[in-house]
Amino acid sequence: MRLPTQTRRGDPGFNMTPMIDVVFLLIIFFLLSSHLARQESQLPLPLPLAGSGLEPANNPAPRVTINVLSKGDLLLAGKPVLPDQLQRRLSVESAERGKQLEVRIRSDRNVPYRYVEPILLACAKSDIWNVTFAVFRPEDQGR
Repeated sequence: MRLPTQTRRGDPGFNMTPMIDVVFLLIIFFLLSSHLARQESQLPLPLPLAGSGLEPANNPAPRVTINVLSKGDLLLAGKPVLPDQLQRRLSVESAERGKQLEVRIRSDRNVPYRYVEPILLACAKSDIWNVTFAVFRPEDQGR
């Protein structure tokens, strides 16, 4: 039997190409998701005015925004949702993001309470208790 005469010249090394591909995909994912989250909170709605309240702190808790349009249509994470589907969708979000989930309600200032009440009930049924409302202070309205 003849033995091979070639000797190894060293380790071939670690292939970095797949890791670089994954890093680029993660960067693109986070850029897109942050852009969509920012876009959702910039939906032009005439928010209600508040006479008192506190500025929201930079809270690291995950947040879901529900927009209530002037005709009562609901947008959850920028997508239309029916009031009947809201509780199920909030339960899924709470399961994925944990019990510290914050639900921020952005409502047109002229929307009747009957359109906001199902959101509060869906949050309570989904065991979400951190619910906030987006409002303007009168001194911020001119900005």
